[in-house]
Order: sequence, then C-alpha cells, then structure tokens
Amino acid sequence: MPERQFDLAVIGGGPGGYVAAIRASQLGLTTAVIEQDRLGGICLNWGCIPTKALLKNAEVYTHFKNAEEWGISCKDLKFDFPKIIKRSRDVADRNSKGVEYLFKKNKIEHIKGRGTLAGNGKIGISRDGKGVESVSAKSIIIATGARARSLPNAKIDGKQVISYIEAMVLPKIPKSMVIIGAGAIGVEFAYFYNAFGTHVTLLEMLPNILPVEDKEISKLLESSLRKQGIEVYTQAKTESVTTSKEVTVQVTTPEGKKQFTGEIGLMAVGVQGNVENMGLETIGVRLEKGWIQVDDFSRTSVKDVYAIGDVAGPPWLAHVASKEGIVCVESIAGKNPQPIDYDNIPGCTYCQPQVASLGMTEERAIAEGHQLKIGRFPFSASGKARAIGETEGLVKLIFDAKYGELLGAHILGSEATEMIAELGVAKTLETTAPGIFNTVHAHPTLAEAVMEAAENAYGHSIHI
Repeated sequence: MPERQFDLAVIGGGPGGYVAAIRASQLGLTTAVIEQDRLGGICLNWGCIPTKALLKNAEVYTHFKNAEEWGISCKDLKFDFPKIIKRSRDVADRNSKGVEYLFKKNKIEHIKGRGTLAGNGKIGISRDGKGVESVSAKSIIIATGARARSLPNAKIDGKQVISYIEAMVLPKIPKSMVIIGAGAIGVEFAYFYNAFGTHVTLLEMLPNILPVEDKEISKLLESSLRKQGIEVYTQAKTESVTTSKEVTVQVTTPEGKKQFTGEIGLMAVGVQGNVENMGLETIGVRLEKGWIQVDDFSRTSVKDVYAIGDVAGPPWLAHVASKEGIVCVESIAGKNPQPIDYDNIPGCTYCQPQVASLGMTEERAIAEGHQLKIGRFPFSASGKARAIGETEGLVKLIFDAKYGELLGAHILGSEATEMIAELGVAKTLETTAPGIFNTVHAHPTLAEAVMEAAENAYGHSIHI
C-alpha cells in the first residue's frame, strides 16, 4: 500500500485529539487521526460522559428516596442496576457516534490501529500487533492520554481490585467497597455506590479529600459525605492490598495501623501517561517523570512533533486537552494563538453536593503574599436553593485586597459545576468584585450567590 501523506496526523482520538483534528480541518489542513479504539477516548467512552450518566442516576434515586419531603408518596422503590449501567453505556455510544459524524463532516481520515513514531514525520500503523501501513505528516500531535495508576503494593486485577473502567460496568452492586484515593474519581464513585446501598470506605493519604481544592471546601464536603453514610479516612497511607474472599487494605494513620475490608477495592490514586511502545525514545522526545515535556504551544523536544492532553502531564482534564489541541493546531497553522492561562482552568467534581473551582485556593494566595478580601455566601440563605431543596454549600470568592483582582473562586453546592463558568469569564476579563456585584443577576437563581459572595467580600452582602 502506498504511503499516505497528510498535513497533520494525530495519534489518539480522545477529547484532545479529535478536537485538534476538527480545528485543523477547519483551518484547511489535511488531517488523519490514528486511533485503535472508539473515537472519543476515555472521556467519551469510559470517563467524563458515562460517569455523569451514572451520577445522575444516583441523584435521581436519592431524590425518590426522599420523596416524602416533597409531599410525594413513592412506595416500594426499586432500582435495576444493569439498566443503570446500560443507560450509561448508551450515552457513551451516542457520543462516540457523534464524533464519527463530525469526522465525516470535516473530512478527517480515521485510521484504525496503533501508531508508532518512526522519525522524519513517518508513523507506522499496526493492528493486532502486525504492521499494516505507514503514513507521513508535516506535523504530528501525540494525544494518547493516560490510564489508571496503581500502587506498587496494590495491583489492579480488574476483578476484586478494580480501576474506574471496571467500576463503571460492575454486574451488580457490591455490598461493600474500599476506595483508595479521594480525588475527583474516588469521591464521585463513593457518592455513586453509596447512593445505591454499598457500604463505602474512602481512604486518602493526604490531610484532605479532593487535595487540590480549597481546604474549607474540602472539609465541608467531607462532612457532607459522612452524613450520607460514607466512611472517610484522611492521612491514611495504604501499605498493602491483599485479596481472598474479600479485599483487605492495610493503612497507616496518625493513630496507628488500621485495616479495612470490602467486597471490592477501587484504585483511584491518579493516572500515568500512555507513553510506552510508541517510538518516543527512538526519535528523541523528552520525558520527565513519565510525561512528555512541552512548551506553551505543546511543542515537544522534536521539531514538528507535539503533545497535548493527559500524556503531557497535569492538569488531567478533558477540557484542558481540548483547548491545548486548539491552541496547538492554530500555532501549527500560523495563527499566533494566546497560550492557555492554566490559572483559569475550572476543576469540577460531580458528586452531590458538587464542587467547582478555579484559580488560587485561600492557602496558595496567602503563601504567595497576597492580602485578601474573601467573600462567602451560603446556599442556606438563597431563596432559589430553599425552593429546590438544595441548601447545602456555599460560594467562596477570593480577591486581592489591593487591586480587587479575582484570584480564586470555589463553589460547593447543587449546580456548582454549571455556576463556575461565570467566574471563568470574569477572571478572563480581569473583572474585580464590583464588576461582579454590579452585574444584575436574575432572581431567583443559584447564581445570585456569586453576586452576594462578591458583595460580602466588601462588607455589604444584602441577605446575610
């Protein structure tokens, strides 16, 4: 087969790779995406999208369990777990097919197989371990993503000790589960399985769950999860995981050694980049701590070879990968895009109550020497939150006292992951507190809490 040539070849069809490919096609570049699995990557097929479908099921079921509070009688409440899983998979299927449609619309070539870098712009394609063809491209983007990481003393076997992928398709609800790691993945699955009756133990090595979040928000969420029936242990370092009839997790805590058992152990201690066996070392792509090193425009150490998304290191977020793909491609096409402001990246956790944030935590702002004005507004004082029965949580805004700059925004509450977008726009436009509280917010809305928090920072919040 003659070697096919493209302006751009993307290795990996996840939210970084497929978005980069579409933008490249829009800019007139002939583009191919090399992906051995379904388009959409982990995000669409095994991460962001199907997990949110599962979490919505948990939210709905929880509402039904509390129906009496709403004056609604709901007797003999049941759930069909296989149907819950099927709904999630159906949602993932529709999204993946949507990407296939976009590829056809934008005339992007999807080459099924595994891509290996061969130097001089060449990529070898293999299927089932056998080389089938090669392509060449003026520019190459590596977008191979990442996979679940395990601990040296706690290997994932996919049966009793599982990753997030197996956690999404369990055939039945386990009676008990020990979750190692209380980042976003661990917390979301803790919420999901607890809602359907699993006894969940959530272990975190660091002092706070959701360690990247503001400590005040983290502590409030921890309290909420405990009220929901989840056992939470922080400063709990996993020493070993053994399996027999149950999974046994040995941990060290400030109070001494403890042991936890569960029908299932879920490993949620982070991810590692998919950098193996693709020719990176052969052509000289520089790695550091398992991640491809890149500059502000995703250029690697090798000319005309780029890397975006999870494989290029934190933050490991789908929306970061997509934006990196767009900036990278626009740079390749000579459009001189602005580099990404990584201090204005929203992070979201979709348990209930939800967590969303961007910018600095209070702790970081103090450490960097800022004098602060901090505004808070609890949802318990919000008329809309009372009306919809979602009074848990607050909006916390952090401003620089000297210049009024919005340094950080942190929300714990029902629709936090939707509300954070307003604050991202505000920070992009370098809006100060008066810019927020002088903007009239519709009443009644949860978003009024953002306005009130900004007012509170300056001492004139109306409703608290």
